[in-house]
Amino acid sequence: MDLAGFDALATSLAGVRRTTTGGAARWSLHGRLVARQLDDTHVVIRAELDVRESLVEQHPEVFTVPRRFVKHMMVVADLTAADDGAVEDALEAAWSLQREGG
Repeated sequence: MDLAGFDALATSLAGVRRTTTGGAARWSLHGRLVARQLDDTHVVIRAELDVRESLVEQHPEVFTVPRRFVKHMMVVADLTAADDGAVEDALEAAWSLQREGG
């Protein structure tokens, strides 16, 4: 998956809007962060801590939690890791979390 594919997927979720700040994309639902671009191949996705743990455990080639995000409900996805389904699942979980007010 590339950033354009991620953008298409994110904006296909009901209510998700893309904005750009300082050249980096941000996807949000009613002002709540769903995901944001870190660079051309990495995005940070909102994730409940148990979901984040599961993502990293099941797909360590795709998801990481850099030190700066350890205390936050976020996981970093490598879009070049060739597991589009895992990224899609994480994105949908983030959308659902924000839809419910998490």
